[in-house]
Amino acid sequence: MKVGIFGGTFDPVHMGHLRVAEEIRESFSLERIVFVPVLMPPHKRECRITGAGDRLHMLKAGMRVNRFFQASEVEIQRGGVSYTIDTLKFFEERFGEVYFLIGIDAFSEIHTWHAYRELFRHTHFIVMMRPARKRSSLMNTLPHDIQKEVRVIEENILEHRSGKRIYLHEITQLDISSTKIKELLRSGRSVRYLVPGPVERYINQRGLYRT
Repeated sequence: MKVGIFGGTFDPVHMGHLRVAEEIRESFSLERIVFVPVLMPPHKRECRITGAGDRLHMLKAGMRVNRFFQASEVEIQRGGVSYTIDTLKFFEERFGEVYFLIGIDAFSEIHTWHAYRELFRHTHFIVMMRPARKRSSLMNTLPHDIQKEVRVIEENILEHRSGKRIYLHEITQLDISSTKIKELLRSGRSVRYLVPGPVERYINQRGLYRT
């Protein structure tokens, strides 16, 4: 079973998240996209994020109409700092073939992740890049020690010696971010069409992001 894994804080989930997930699912013929809200992100320990329960509720509400999307509580239930390697091993054992969705900026810093070398043995990577970004070599985004372990298949496809592949994939440019949504809400402005309707209603009901 080919499954995409999409991790993040999703604080809140917005149309940009959902659109790129749908594009990736279709382009790579994935049978499912699993959204995995992080409990405690290792690289954002000092950042204040909304409670896991609220973020999970919004995520489930926002994807309800797409039968190919599902939300997983695996990192929330595990507790503590959320390490991607543990999550990928969990889904690899459950589904077999997993594809990890990641933005190119985060991918270029993967050398700072816990057990990063091991990641390349447990998942394919789909590295998402916006059209407006200056195109750079996919190989050059890899840590030097990983560069020695991959070969070029095509211009935008690399293969790790484990057999897992790394794809550079261009996604639709949508100028939407969770930060921008929070700023709008704090200033009392509308976020309609930036987040799904059920998510907007939940935010308003709970009074989230107002202060």
